[in-house]
Amino acid sequence: MYRETTETFSEHHRESHIQLTRIQKLIGERMLQSKQSKPCFYIEIKADVTELMGLRPKLRKTLGVKITTDAFYVRALALAARQYPLMLGRIDGDGIKIPDSINVGFAVNAPQGLVVPVIKDADKKTLAEIAELEQTLTEKGRDNKLTLDEMEGETIALSNLGAYGIDSFLAIVPPPTSTVLAVGNANREVVPIDGKPVERKIVSLSLAADRRVIDEVYAAKFLNTICEQLQNPQELV
Repeated sequence: MYRETTETFSEHHRESHIQLTRIQKLIGERMLQSKQSKPCFYIEIKADVTELMGLRPKLRKTLGVKITTDAFYVRALALAARQYPLMLGRIDGDGIKIPDSINVGFAVNAPQGLVVPVIKDADKKTLAEIAELEQTLTEKGRDNKLTLDEMEGETIALSNLGAYGIDSFLAIVPPPTSTVLAVGNANREVVPIDGKPVERKIVSLSLAADRRVIDEVYAAKFLNTICEQLQNPQELV
């Protein structure tokens, strides 16, 4: 969330002050509001993404598009939300409002601070379409060229820190959503298959959800659906 600095700390270091950007202030206010108002619970599962990782270079040749792991995560998240629409719901007065579109917001680390572009109607897009749009929005985010429309309408969120070597983490649900999926690094682990130890690539998926809208069993089914799709990546192509 905060801008990186090349300044190092030493015994002669003087007190300094780093000015927050407008985006940093806005994100901070929204995250504080979410943390204070949403009674979230957290569940975690591990998915075997060995086949998914092996499929990516093959798809790049056949589809002519660079398919990132995030593209798979966005598509799996969107298709699972279609089966479990309550994951998109949010408190509206005395009831729960479920939006009519599945728009996946994904975090991008940009020089000006964290930005969240949105892939709209993600469940209606192919894996290749999601990959192309994700790449375009990521580049625009890092160049500070995202439009307001490209950052609005989020109904469910994705945060991936795998590229930074993080195994697992718990994300804060961004308003106005009620659900965020946090993805860690795909690590090599030895798991038993047919009674024999086999090395596989395993990723940790952590889900945070607003308990006022979603109960634990419903969320567990949703997360298991995502896991099954990632473990059978051909279903996402």
